[in-house]
Amino acid sequence: MATMAKRNAQGSGTIRQRANGTWEGRFTLGKNAGTGKQVQKSIYGKTQKEVRRKLTEITSNIDKGLYVEPSKLTVGAWLDTWLNEFIKMGNTQSGSLAEGTIFDYTRHIEHYIKPAIGAIRLTDLKPYHIQKVYNELINRKPKPLSAKTIKNLHSVIHSSLEAAKEQDLILVNPSDKVKLPKINKTEINPLNEQQQRLLLEAVKGTELEAIYKAALFTGMRQGELMGLTWDRIDFEKGTIKIDRQMITERVKGGKHKFSSTKTQKSNRVIMPAPSFMKMLKALRVEQKQNKLKAGKMWDEGDFVGAGLVFTNSYGHNLYKSTITNSGSKLGKKIGLPDFRFHDLRHTYAVNAIKAGDDIKTISSNLGHTTISITLDLYAHFTDDMRKASSERMESYLQGIINL
Repeated sequence: MATMAKRNAQGSGTIRQRANGTWEGRFTLGKNAGTGKQVQKSIYGKTQKEVRRKLTEITSNIDKGLYVEPSKLTVGAWLDTWLNEFIKMGNTQSGSLAEGTIFDYTRHIEHYIKPAIGAIRLTDLKPYHIQKVYNELINRKPKPLSAKTIKNLHSVIHSSLEAAKEQDLILVNPSDKVKLPKINKTEINPLNEQQQRLLLEAVKGTELEAIYKAALFTGMRQGELMGLTWDRIDFEKGTIKIDRQMITERVKGGKHKFSSTKTQKSNRVIMPAPSFMKMLKALRVEQKQNKLKAGKMWDEGDFVGAGLVFTNSYGHNLYKSTITNSGSKLGKKIGLPDFRFHDLRHTYAVNAIKAGDDIKTISSNLGHTTISITLDLYAHFTDDMRKASSERMESYLQGIINL
């Protein structure tokens, strides 16, 4: 049994057996700046081998300057700090995350993460703790979480722990070693030319005609279209500035409000086809006429003076549920029961690919954070276009060879 030295150098350690049969390892962290006395800490274990392993790891980290002293800070307490001080406060300063994204972060933390691992000390959190959470949620009955939701959940956990690592609260990020379930690639359903014509015919003359055309001809997201205002449109340059969206507050009776776009990189300026810009000019004239006809019945709701582009005939903003439900009804009408309004965004992208637009321009117009997202979503269609291009080149070369 080792005896403890009276004065130990920084990082050195000793081991002794305690009266109750357990083992204690003591190590020196250095000197107290105020008293000049050595600061010593203890670790404990059931066996000498266990304590020696822990002590070797600790003293090695001390020598390398990597040691982080354990604290009583729990995972739950850190998540609260991270959400309030790093995400919400940071978002106020940089505006990097949409309000809906912060809401989702909060919901994930409160519903799934804190109930499962919130009471564990941050320094004691291991990969298997996190893996167990994911495994249980994806196998939960009767309503398991999808692989995509697990991935979103992991994004919150990983980001929060990475911040803890940057703040020297932990040495490594335990979520790095966790295995995520495989996400099955979502099949996209762009409309072909005949289906596009049928849809435009079906929506013609309704208060949703303009927003349907806008989605099809610009690829803008539904929230971006709902929040588009006339001051974002430059008819001289033929451009539309996209830097916000309309959302509904996620509380009972929540109002509609403007919010930042999905991500900071979603902010963009697009230049639609001239014929679409001409359609917008006509829409503006029609809206002014509707306002005169409606008189006192003209109601801009929560957006008085904002100048929304897409409204009903009485000036009120369009509702997300109205647009969503219309997609199902119109889809059935034209023989596409699975049609969704979001399919128009995919249709725009495929139309742009077929028109010969380069993938970088398409990605920028869609507001994707990276080109790889665009390539991954529309790989099949870009492959088809490359094949068609190859066949056209082959026909051209054969023509030259046969001269």
